[in-house]
Amino acid sequence: MNIRLSTLAAGAALIAGLLAGCSTSPATRDSSRSSSLAIPGAGGLRPTAVVPETFVSADADGEELDSLATWPAEDGSTWLIATAKASHRLFVFDADSGTQLRTVGSKGEALGQFRRPNGVIVQGDHLFVVERDNHRVQVLTLPDFTPLAVFGDAVLRSPYGIWMHEAVPGEYDAYVTDSFMYGEKYDQVPAWDELSERVRRFAIRFDPATGALDARFAGSFGDTSPESALRMVESIAGDPANDRLLIADEDRRHVSTLRDYTLDGRFTGRSLPDASFGAEAEGVALWSCRGGDGYWVAVDQLAPLTVFHLFDRRTLEHRGSFKGETTSYTDGIALHPAATRAFTGGALFAVHDDRAVTAFDLREVARVLHLSRNCTE
Repeated sequence: MNIRLSTLAAGAALIAGLLAGCSTSPATRDSSRSSSLAIPGAGGLRPTAVVPETFVSADADGEELDSLATWPAEDGSTWLIATAKASHRLFVFDADSGTQLRTVGSKGEALGQFRRPNGVIVQGDHLFVVERDNHRVQVLTLPDFTPLAVFGDAVLRSPYGIWMHEAVPGEYDAYVTDSFMYGEKYDQVPAWDELSERVRRFAIRFDPATGALDARFAGSFGDTSPESALRMVESIAGDPANDRLLIADEDRRHVSTLRDYTLDGRFTGRSLPDASFGAEAEGVALWSCRGGDGYWVAVDQLAPLTVFHLFDRRTLEHRGSFKGETTSYTDGIALHPAATRAFTGGALFAVHDDRAVTAFDLREVARVLHLSRNCTE
């Protein structure tokens, strides 16, 4: 059992109350099953609340579902789009019920095909899909999933996650994590100087007349010091209002945590404390609320039950943790703050054990954790 305890932890009874199982070191990036103690917050132990899932979708065994994004469809419904790494395609669910609507794509290198799709994000009516084994980002138009273009194939080596924001009207910055590794099992972290290429940045623009995409590589970044370098990266998300990127480092052989960067790629020297995560730091999403309030939601990839930690948007102080009754070993999440037909205060969607998607009502999360009313009312 490989367990790190915060120096602030006190009392065997408290520790036992948070015990979630035994820890295992990952053999490969995609096959690990990690369990450990969930110890949220640097200021001491807090109990993990239970928020029951609103739905758990039917199993899609063997698909290796990974990352999620939402899109408000033209008929007033909301789609939940998931990448399926093993089958090299996308799954589309009804975000209000978890019903599977369709699948998209197949294995290949042509436009409209994928090889190991991972990170995914929606901007307007465009879907951006990161393909690890095609070493690119593919852009499709919604609702028909018509392939439009690819970019990044000249520089990306093993891309995983993506986050985007509209830097100026009509122009976007895209941040793509590039977790290339070495060795026979692809588990050897590169030399320190190469870790300055852990995040790739692209300037994106759509031609207003033709809709054509123009993507320009805008450089790479990543801290290279032994104590805070980005060793194994996947999830990334940002908050332009606070000039912040949170980047999950999954390498538990060193420390699994969230690193705090500025939008221009500078490491602030701050990380969410190691004691916040009992397993791998995985999916991360911003819950943006009225008046500048909000919370970061971060996945602690535990089994038998995932723990979701919430941190203050501005200060990064821990504000609470919860788990569901079913959701386990989560990779990606998608936070949809807008009202849908079933979720009047928005919803948090999560991958369950590589084979299903689950949903949590944000009103219930806010009620149980006593969060700001600005987030759901």
